Amino acid sequence: MDGREFYSSLIRLHILHHAAQAPIFGLGIIEELSRHGYKLSAGTLYPMLHDLERKGYLASAEARDGRQTRRFYSATELGKRQLEDAKQKVKELFGELFED
Repeated sequence: MDGREFYSSLIRLHILHHAAQAPIFGLGIIEELSRHGYKLSAGTLYPMLHDLERKGYLASAEARDGRQTRRFYSATELGKRQLEDAKQKVKELFGELFED
């Protein structure tokens, strides 16, 4: 096992976190995630974005960004609630993982 199945959930939390702060778009979030050590292709990221949108955690809309039209994703109220719930669970888990 190479850890990808574990990282998938962390990546989804990263996406929700950033989408709750400001609208995100594919290439921008790929670059942001790469700063955290995740190397994602568009073929990996977009199915995640579409899945999060289908489940109601993200909403998307097309908007002009300079000369390009991009699809921007924002966290919905459901997504924000899910993120807050996940943050509590992550905090508890990290407390256990890093106990002395």
